[in-house]
Amino acid sequence: QVQLEESGGGSVQSEGSLTLSCTRSDYTPWNYCLAWFRQAPGKEREGIAVIDSDDTVRYEDSVKGRFTITQDHAKKMLYLKMDSLKPEDTAMYYCAAERFYRSRPCVLKRYAEDGGVNYSHWGRGTLVTVCS
Repeated sequence: QVQLEESGGGSVQSEGSLTLSCTRSDYTPWNYCLAWFRQAPGKEREGIAVIDSDDTVRYEDSVKGRFTITQDHAKKMLYLKMDSLKPEDTAMYYCAAERFYRSRPCVLKRYAEDGGVNYSHWGRGTLVTVCS
């Protein structure tokens, strides 16, 4: 059982910064792919950043150079530092986790090609609003 809880959302002016946190509680010996997704009103949930147990990271193009994903392995904490925020970054932000296998890189997609899910564990989300 993996439990995730996001925090740190809020309202910020355009070009401002915000850092989101995600607390992970689990009692397994496994390593995890840890990802940040976001969902804007009326849009699909999209993956924006992911990090694996080796701290290899990947970003969605629209956030590259502005957002930074990191983790604290000892504290089981995941972070997303967001700089140069834009109104189009307004969304509910979710952290997600899935067991990491070295034979299968962590991905930014919610669903697999076969229709299954790439991430089984989700937090409830934290709202980020960027005002112009």
